[in-house]
Amino acid sequence: MSENDTKELTIVVKDLSIEKEQLVDDLLRFLEEQLPQIELSRSGSQVGVVMPSDMSRRAIKLRIKKFLHRKNLTEKFRPISYKTSDNQGYMIKERKTLELTYY
Repeated sequence: MSENDTKELTIVVKDLSIEKEQLVDDLLRFLEEQLPQIELSRSGSQVGVVMPSDMSRRAIKLRIKKFLHRKNLTEKFRPISYKTSDNQGYMIKERKTLELTYY
């Protein structure tokens, strides 16, 4: 892919790697199988994604949600979009749960 027809985004997998490091490797493998036109590179708790400019960022979020569903992690994690001045992407965050105990 040439530089002109690509765009980059970042997936922050810090919360997912705290749960289990194998889940991050499985996510990378799943994204490579589902979307062969993207290039993935991991550095610490961030995954860099280089994809064609005509591809939607929403497609990445959809694949992340599919992965979480297949691993039965939808009750525990969710992808959240973020955008800063220098980069944009998704964070896989742990869901906040409220547990009520009755007497």
